[in-house]
Amino acid sequence: MSDYYEVLGLARGASQEEIKKAYRKSALKYHPDRNPGDSQAEKKFKEISEAYEVLSDEKKRQIYDQYGADALRGGGMGGGPGGPGGFSSMEEALRTFMGAFGGGGGGMGSGGDSIFDSFFGFDSGEGESAAQQGASKKMNLTISFDEAMKGVEKEVLLNNYVHCSTCDGRGAKTASGIKKCSRCRGSGQVHQSRGFFSMTSVCPQCYGKGKVVSDPCGDCHGSGRVKKKEPLNIKIPAGIDTGMRLRMAGHGDVGEQGGPPGDLYIFISVEPHSIFQREGDDVIVELPVGFSEAALGCKKELPTPLGNTCRITIPEGTQHGKVLRVKSEGAPNVHGHGKGDLLIKIIVETPVGLTEKQKELLREFGETEGDHNSPRKRSFFDKLKVFFSL
Repeated sequence: MSDYYEVLGLARGASQEEIKKAYRKSALKYHPDRNPGDSQAEKKFKEISEAYEVLSDEKKRQIYDQYGADALRGGGMGGGPGGPGGFSSMEEALRTFMGAFGGGGGGMGSGGDSIFDSFFGFDSGEGESAAQQGASKKMNLTISFDEAMKGVEKEVLLNNYVHCSTCDGRGAKTASGIKKCSRCRGSGQVHQSRGFFSMTSVCPQCYGKGKVVSDPCGDCHGSGRVKKKEPLNIKIPAGIDTGMRLRMAGHGDVGEQGGPPGDLYIFISVEPHSIFQREGDDVIVELPVGFSEAALGCKKELPTPLGNTCRITIPEGTQHGKVLRVKSEGAPNVHGHGKGDLLIKIIVETPVGLTEKQKELLREFGETEGDHNSPRKRSFFDKLKVFFSL
């Protein structure tokens, strides 16, 4: 026999609210209406209903915690679920389900409404259904590297559905021009009962709105909204990067007949920079230096991504590809957690277009070079000697 707490995925000290929430989630997943003909789902639905039947009752739960499930099924200790063998029928499991979410433990279809009304968030048929939220919108916005580093405000022009000013978003010329749907009685849903099950569908008369417009507004033709172009200021935070997304709540289309607006999602693209490259909050710059500068060492002054300057020292004997790090001179963290670093990658450039004098000087220098001047070169050829000696 499975542990009731494990069946619902709960700890033994779970509260009644947690027990009901866990059962609600599992019951929605395994209910036979959602899994027709699935014997495994049916078995699981019986198990979770049996577990909920016990754990939701404090007296039964106390007995179960102390003596186990067998104590509930025998010995006259409360008449446990389903008799000697747990929930043996779907009828018992559905009865528990209805008791949990059917309103006062009433049967399926009580008052003409389905248990799924509350379970799936539908109205009970009393009053009008909630106005539907409008669609969310998406837009792409390209900014420069400098704007991404420092933050910027951009003005864009949106072409959205807005509430009709003529009818104040009602869709009707007057408030009396909106009537409760006679077919679904304002719930937006119609129900058909078949035995234990009740099927719910969108009302074909009002299309789920719960109300109908008998005297439509001439400007919006009953929808309660019209298209309008409006400017919008977007504040882009410093440190934003390509692929990041901004959400502006309430700047999407408004819903029909007074429904709230959706959101606006702004997808950011940052133009590449001629010098800097972004890697997280770090910024990389490749710095070309001459052969003699790398060999003898030098000092360089560089711009930073935020428009400052920094002075760096290139050590004597610096090799091609070496990376120097300047702390906190990279990109600002978009969430305000400090700044990244500026990473300076040294590119040692071999001189070209040499004069005869320069060539002669290099030849003289080459004659004085020893293995100690090029340790990586010496190590490489030592490895080659071992390879050819095999």
